Amino acid sequence: MNINLFANTKLNPWLIIAAISGVVLLSWYYMVFAMTMNMEPVASWQLTDILMLFVMWSIMMIGMMLPSATPVILLINKLNQQRKTRQAPFTHTLFFISGYLLAWIFYSALITLIQWWLHHLSILSAMMISANHIFSGILLLIAGLYQWTPYKQKCLQLCRSPLSLLTTQWQEGINGAIRLGFKHGQYCLGCCWFLMALLFVTGVMNLKWIFILTLLVLVEKCLPKGDVLGKGLGILLVLLGINTLIFF
Repeated sequence: MNINLFANTKLNPWLIIAAISGVVLLSWYYMVFAMTMNMEPVASWQLTDILMLFVMWSIMMIGMMLPSATPVILLINKLNQQRKTRQAPFTHTLFFISGYLLAWIFYSALITLIQWWLHHLSILSAMMISANHIFSGILLLIAGLYQWTPYKQKCLQLCRSPLSLLTTQWQEGINGAIRLGFKHGQYCLGCCWFLMALLFVTGVMNLKWIFILTLLVLVEKCLPKGDVLGKGLGILLVLLGINTLIFF
Protein backbone atom coordinates (compact mmCIF):
# COMPACT_ATOMS: atom_id res chain seq x y z
CA MET A 1 0.00 0.00 0.00
CA ASN A 2 1.26 3.49 -0.88
CA ILE A 3 1.50 5.25 2.49
CA ASN A 4 1.53 8.71 0.88
CA LEU A 5 -1.75 7.97 -0.88
CA PHE A 6 -3.21 6.74 2.43
CA ALA A 7 -1.97 9.85 4.23
CA ASN A 8 -3.88 12.08 1.83
CA THR A 9 -7.20 10.27 2.07
CA LYS A 10 -10.07 12.46 3.25
CA LEU A 11 -12.00 11.40 6.36
CA ASN A 12 -15.61 12.46 6.84
CA PRO A 13 -16.29 13.54 10.46
CA TRP A 14 -19.21 11.13 10.71
CA LEU A 15 -16.96 8.33 9.53
CA ILE A 16 -14.51 9.20 12.32
CA ILE A 17 -17.30 9.17 14.90
CA ALA A 18 -18.54 5.83 13.57
CA ALA A 19 -15.02 4.36 13.62
CA ILE A 20 -14.33 5.57 17.17
CA SER A 21 -17.71 4.25 18.29
CA GLY A 22 -16.92 0.89 16.72
CA VAL A 23 -13.54 0.65 18.44
CA VAL A 24 -15.04 1.67 21.79
CA LEU A 25 -17.86 -0.87 21.42
CA LEU A 26 -15.37 -3.62 20.58
CA SER A 27 -13.31 -2.66 23.63
CA TRP A 28 -16.38 -2.83 25.86
CA TYR A 29 -17.42 -6.11 24.27
CA TYR A 30 -14.05 -7.51 25.32
CA MET A 31 -14.41 -6.12 28.84
CA VAL A 32 -17.95 -7.43 29.30
CA PHE A 33 -17.69 -10.83 27.62
CA ALA A 34 -14.03 -11.83 27.35
CA MET A 35 -12.00 -10.06 30.03
CA THR A 36 -13.06 -12.24 32.95
CA MET A 37 -12.49 -15.43 30.92
CA ASN A 38 -9.02 -14.36 29.80
CA MET A 39 -7.93 -13.12 33.25
CA GLU A 40 -8.75 -15.84 35.77
CA PRO A 41 -7.38 -15.44 39.34
CA VAL A 42 -3.64 -16.09 39.22
CA ALA A 43 -1.80 -17.74 42.10
CA SER A 44 1.63 -17.89 40.46
CA TRP A 45 2.33 -15.30 37.77
CA GLN A 46 3.88 -16.43 34.50
CA LEU A 47 5.05 -14.34 31.54
CA THR A 48 1.88 -15.18 29.61
CA ASP A 49 -0.24 -13.90 32.53
CA ILE A 50 1.65 -10.59 32.49
CA LEU A 51 1.23 -10.30 28.72
CA MET A 52 -2.51 -10.98 28.98
CA LEU A 53 -2.72 -8.38 31.76
CA PHE A 54 -1.01 -5.85 29.47
CA VAL A 55 -3.51 -6.65 26.70
CA MET A 56 -6.37 -6.21 29.16
CA TRP A 57 -5.12 -2.81 30.38
CA SER A 58 -4.48 -1.62 26.81
CA ILE A 59 -8.00 -2.50 25.67
CA MET A 60 -9.48 -0.96 28.84
CA MET A 61 -7.60 2.30 28.28
CA ILE A 62 -8.74 2.46 24.65
CA GLY A 63 -12.36 1.89 25.66
CA MET A 64 -12.18 4.39 28.53
CA MET A 65 -10.18 7.22 26.94
CA LEU A 66 -11.19 7.34 23.26
CA PRO A 67 -14.68 8.77 23.97
CA SER A 68 -13.22 11.80 25.77
CA ALA A 69 -10.62 12.28 23.01
CA THR A 70 -13.25 12.45 20.25
CA PRO A 71 -13.61 16.29 20.29
CA VAL A 72 -9.89 16.90 19.74
CA ILE A 73 -9.76 14.17 17.08
CA LEU A 74 -12.59 15.90 15.22
CA LEU A 75 -10.80 19.23 15.61
CA ILE A 76 -7.61 17.75 14.14
CA ASN A 77 -9.59 16.38 11.23
CA LYS A 78 -11.27 19.76 10.64
CA LEU A 79 -7.90 21.54 10.63
CA ASN A 80 -6.52 18.95 8.23
CA GLN A 81 -9.46 19.39 5.87
CA GLN A 82 -8.98 23.17 5.93
CA ARG A 83 -5.30 22.72 5.12
CA LYS A 84 -6.18 20.33 2.30
CA THR A 85 -8.60 22.91 0.87
CA ARG A 86 -5.77 25.49 0.92
CA GLN A 87 -3.49 22.89 -0.70
CA ALA A 88 -1.29 22.98 2.39
CA PRO A 89 0.44 19.82 3.71
CA PHE A 90 -2.15 17.32 4.94
CA THR A 91 -1.73 14.18 7.05
CA HIS A 92 -4.36 11.55 7.77
CA THR A 93 -6.06 11.97 11.16
CA LEU A 94 -5.48 8.29 11.93
CA PHE A 95 -1.80 9.05 12.56
CA PHE A 96 -2.74 11.53 15.29
CA ILE A 97 -5.05 8.90 16.82
CA SER A 98 -2.22 6.35 16.69
CA GLY A 99 0.09 8.69 18.61
CA TYR A 100 -2.62 9.38 21.18
CA LEU A 101 -3.26 5.69 21.80
CA LEU A 102 0.48 5.02 21.95
CA ALA A 103 0.73 7.17 25.08
CA TRP A 104 -1.96 5.08 26.79
CA ILE A 105 -0.36 1.81 25.64
CA PHE A 106 2.86 2.91 27.35
CA TYR A 107 0.81 3.64 30.47
CA SER A 108 -0.76 0.19 30.18
CA ALA A 109 2.70 -1.38 30.13
CA LEU A 110 3.72 0.60 33.23
CA ILE A 111 0.51 -0.11 35.17
CA THR A 112 0.83 -3.80 34.27
CA LEU A 113 4.28 -3.97 35.87
CA ILE A 114 3.02 -2.06 38.90
CA GLN A 115 0.11 -4.45 39.27
CA TRP A 116 2.39 -7.48 38.99
CA TRP A 117 4.60 -5.97 41.71
CA LEU A 118 1.58 -5.30 43.96
CA HIS A 119 0.46 -8.91 43.51
CA HIS A 120 4.01 -10.01 44.40
CA LEU A 121 3.75 -7.98 47.63
CA SER A 122 0.27 -9.44 48.32
CA ILE A 123 -1.21 -5.92 48.33
CA LEU A 124 -3.62 -6.97 45.60
CA SER A 125 -5.68 -10.14 45.89
CA ALA A 126 -5.90 -12.83 43.22
CA MET A 127 -9.17 -11.13 42.18
CA MET A 128 -7.18 -7.96 41.33
CA ILE A 129 -8.56 -5.80 44.13
CA SER A 130 -6.79 -4.14 47.03
CA ALA A 131 -6.26 -6.44 50.00
CA ASN A 132 -4.72 -3.71 52.15
CA HIS A 133 -6.82 -0.85 53.54
CA ILE A 134 -3.72 1.30 54.14
CA PHE A 135 -2.78 1.04 50.46
CA SER A 136 -6.39 1.81 49.46
CA GLY A 137 -6.61 4.81 51.77
CA ILE A 138 -3.28 6.27 50.66
CA LEU A 139 -4.13 5.80 46.97
CA LEU A 140 -7.50 7.52 47.47
CA LEU A 141 -5.82 10.39 49.33
CA ILE A 142 -3.13 10.86 46.68
CA ALA A 143 -5.68 10.69 43.84
CA GLY A 144 -7.86 13.26 45.62
CA LEU A 145 -5.02 15.67 46.34
CA TYR A 146 -3.71 15.27 42.79
CA GLN A 147 -7.01 16.62 41.45
CA TRP A 148 -6.05 20.01 42.94
CA THR A 149 -2.40 20.16 41.86
CA PRO A 150 -1.29 22.80 39.31
CA TYR A 151 0.08 20.07 37.03
CA LYS A 152 -3.27 18.28 36.94
CA GLN A 153 -5.07 21.55 36.24
CA LYS A 154 -2.64 22.43 33.44
CA CYS A 155 -3.09 19.01 31.82
CA LEU A 156 -6.86 19.24 32.20
CA GLN A 157 -6.94 22.71 30.66
CA LEU A 158 -4.95 21.50 27.64
CA CYS A 159 -7.32 18.53 27.28
CA ARG A 160 -10.40 20.76 27.52
CA SER A 161 -8.97 23.49 25.25
CA PRO A 162 -6.34 21.85 23.01
CA LEU A 163 -6.14 24.61 20.39
CA SER A 164 -3.10 26.25 22.02
CA LEU A 165 -1.28 22.90 21.98
CA LEU A 166 -2.16 22.36 18.33
CA THR A 167 -1.01 25.82 17.25
CA THR A 168 2.32 25.63 19.13
CA GLN A 169 3.17 21.93 18.67
CA TRP A 170 1.87 21.29 15.14
CA GLN A 171 4.35 19.41 12.97
CA GLU A 172 4.07 18.40 9.34
CA GLY A 173 4.06 14.87 8.02
CA ILE A 174 3.20 11.46 9.41
CA ASN A 175 5.86 11.50 12.13
CA GLY A 176 4.72 14.96 13.17
CA ALA A 177 1.11 13.83 13.44
CA ILE A 178 2.10 10.83 15.55
CA ARG A 179 4.25 13.02 17.81
CA LEU A 180 1.41 15.53 18.19
CA GLY A 181 -1.01 12.74 19.11
CA PHE A 182 1.50 11.32 21.58
CA LYS A 183 1.99 14.76 23.11
CA HIS A 184 -1.74 15.24 23.57
CA GLY A 185 -1.96 11.71 24.95
CA GLN A 186 0.68 12.63 27.53
CA TYR A 187 -1.41 15.56 28.74
CA CYS A 188 -4.49 13.34 28.96
CA LEU A 189 -2.36 10.81 30.81
CA GLY A 190 -1.23 13.51 33.23
CA CYS A 191 -4.87 14.46 33.68
CA CYS A 192 -6.28 10.98 34.35
CA TRP A 193 -3.58 8.52 35.40
CA PHE A 194 -4.44 8.51 39.12
CA LEU A 195 -8.13 8.09 38.33
CA MET A 196 -7.26 4.99 36.29
CA ALA A 197 -5.09 3.70 39.15
CA LEU A 198 -8.16 3.80 41.43
CA LEU A 199 -9.17 0.53 39.76
CA PHE A 200 -6.71 -1.06 42.17
CA VAL A 201 -9.10 -0.01 44.94
CA THR A 202 -12.42 -0.74 43.24
CA GLY A 203 -11.26 -3.84 41.36
CA VAL A 204 -9.34 -3.91 38.10
CA MET A 205 -12.08 -5.94 36.39
CA ASN A 206 -15.04 -4.26 38.11
CA LEU A 207 -17.14 -3.23 35.11
CA LYS A 208 -19.36 -0.90 37.16
CA TRP A 209 -16.41 1.19 38.30
CA ILE A 210 -14.75 1.06 34.89
CA PHE A 211 -17.95 2.59 33.47
CA ILE A 212 -18.17 5.18 36.28
CA LEU A 213 -14.55 6.26 35.78
CA THR A 214 -15.11 6.50 32.03
CA LEU A 215 -18.06 8.85 32.62
CA LEU A 216 -16.10 10.93 35.15
CA VAL A 217 -13.23 11.39 32.69
CA LEU A 218 -15.67 12.27 29.90
CA VAL A 219 -17.48 14.87 32.03
CA GLU A 220 -14.26 16.34 33.44
CA LYS A 221 -12.63 16.76 30.03
CA CYS A 222 -15.57 17.60 27.77
CA LEU A 223 -18.53 19.16 29.58
CA PRO A 224 -18.93 22.76 30.87
CA LYS A 225 -17.63 23.16 34.44
CA GLY A 226 -15.97 19.76 34.18
CA ASP A 227 -12.90 21.17 35.91
CA VAL A 228 -15.08 22.18 38.87
CA LEU A 229 -16.46 18.65 39.03
CA GLY A 230 -12.89 17.34 39.03
CA LYS A 231 -12.02 19.41 42.09
CA GLY A 232 -15.20 18.28 43.83
CA LEU A 233 -14.23 14.71 43.04
CA GLY A 234 -10.85 15.39 44.60
CA ILE A 235 -12.47 16.44 47.88
CA LEU A 236 -14.65 13.31 47.87
CA LEU A 237 -11.64 11.07 47.25
CA VAL A 238 -9.71 12.67 50.11
CA LEU A 239 -12.66 12.11 52.47
CA LEU A 240 -12.96 8.49 51.32
CA GLY A 241 -9.24 8.02 51.82
CA ILE A 242 -9.36 9.37 55.38
CA ASN A 243 -12.42 7.22 56.13
CA THR A 244 -10.67 4.11 54.75
CA LEU A 245 -7.53 4.72 56.80
CA ILE A 246 -9.40 5.35 60.05
CA PHE A 247 -12.36 2.97 60.00
CA PHE A 248 -11.15 -0.09 58.05
